[in-house]
Amino acid sequence: MIKGIDINVQSRARQILIHGLALVLVGIIWGLVIPHTPFPRLALSAHIQAVLNGMLFILMAILLLTLPHKVSARSALVMLIAACLTWLTVISEIANAWWGTAESLAIAAQQAGASGGAMWQEQFVKLTHIPAIIGLIVAWILLIAGFVQKPDSQD
Repeated sequence: MIKGIDINVQSRARQILIHGLALVLVGIIWGLVIPHTPFPRLALSAHIQAVLNGMLFILMAILLLTLPHKVSARSALVMLIAACLTWLTVISEIANAWWGTAESLAIAAQQAGASGGAMWQEQFVKLTHIPAIIGLIVAWILLIAGFVQKPDSQD
């Protein structure tokens, strides 16, 4: 155990780190596929989503593992769940590079020339983005709160 860090928080932080590293890797590999999709602009959104969120989760994990904080095991679990939900968003955006849905990602869809997908495709993209967005917001609020609270003095 890292000095002063709950073993559950440390374990979850390592899992968040692995998700972040994997998201970056998937984003980099996906970047090679972008020009071969029907809607490359939407494929680029998936690439950016994977790489950016991967880096954010890497940062989150490094902060949890290295700096003193008051993040609880329950809060760390919420952060881990947010990392898992992000995968659903990335997967839906990768699929959307072929579908061309237009409701949830209207600006990117317009730039891509996408006119919309089947109703189930539109719903899939929407339903994978909403929980991930909420999860990310809550996770970062909990992270900030855990650092705002003064940690116990380290011996």
